[in-house]
Amino acid sequence: MDREILNEKNILLNLPSESKIEAIERVGNLLVENGYVEKEYIEGMKKREEDITTYIGNGVAIPHGVSEYVKYIKKSGIVIAQYPDGVDFGDGNRAYIVIGIAGKGDEHLNILSKIALTCQYEENVEKLKNAKTPQEIIEILEKGDE
Repeated sequence: MDREILNEKNILLNLPSESKIEAIERVGNLLVENGYVEKEYIEGMKKREEDITTYIGNGVAIPHGVSEYVKYIKKSGIVIAQYPDGVDFGDGNRAYIVIGIAGKGDEHLNILSKIALTCQYEENVEKLKNAKTPQEIIEILEKGDE
């Protein structure tokens, strides 16, 4: 897995529940702090959520910016926030894993497809939800759908 795009600095564990907007801001700010995007990109992430939920099922949400905010991406990055008690994404959907994505070109798609494959299995999401270290999260995602 490309360590430029996803590494241990990009993973926040054991966060207390907060609103979905706060969760989106949190992963957005981590993308900013770690040099992937300019802060304007967070606005694009919130707009995307207003248009259509980024909750993808199985306790996972993948916030990302609407296309006109792509210009604020410096380089592709993926950040992961773990919420053991979940975040309410509306319509009875709770996300325990919130994955913020900034994608430039196609370079992040490989990791994204691995995440999607991993998260289609509830037991994997359960493992992600209970992971105790960033390294453990990366290992679960690298195993993917094996």
